[in-house]
Amino acid sequence: MFGLPLHPLVVHAVIVLVPAAVIGSVLVAVWPRVRARWAWPVVALTAMATLAIPVATSTGEGLERNIPRTPSIQAHVELGDQLLVFVAAMLVCVAALVALDRMRRRRTADATLAAHRAGPGTMAAPRIRDGQAQVAALVLAVLTVGFALVSAVQVVRIGDSGARAAWGSLQYAPQPWPVGRDG
Repeated sequence: MFGLPLHPLVVHAVIVLVPAAVIGSVLVAVWPRVRARWAWPVVALTAMATLAIPVATSTGEGLERNIPRTPSIQAHVELGDQLLVFVAAMLVCVAALVALDRMRRRRTADATLAAHRAGPGTMAAPRIRDGQAQVAALVLAVLTVGFALVSAVQVVRIGDSGARAAWGSLQYAPQPWPVGRDG
């Protein structure tokens, strides 16, 4: 684009979307109140982050063909190729957790409605037997948090290796502050 490689521009979508998806997924996994309100927007955000990764890797592959192959570039490529696995797993886990939570809420609401329709004095409270669903929700929440943390660490590692690949050979010397007419 305008003679510039597209990869350094496209990766910023991943740099923004993946950490936002990580934060949202962790909040949805551990905080039921957030899950009730923000579950589907977080799933959509995580899906967008997941879709941004192949775009970034494909532009990176295009850039890779036009620059010398160095060990730092190779390290960056290998780390970048791993990110999709972690973020996609996070997406699957958070989406399954949200779907399970919606199903449990609907079942509870249906049981409560049935108790009200039966009339007063017919039952004290609806009893919902969802022990397996509770265990599944706990497992999905733990997996979501785990994949979110791994995704966050991986984004940092990829960014660091990319910066080292692009700028690692340059040496910067601190420059003295210019003395102006005022100083």
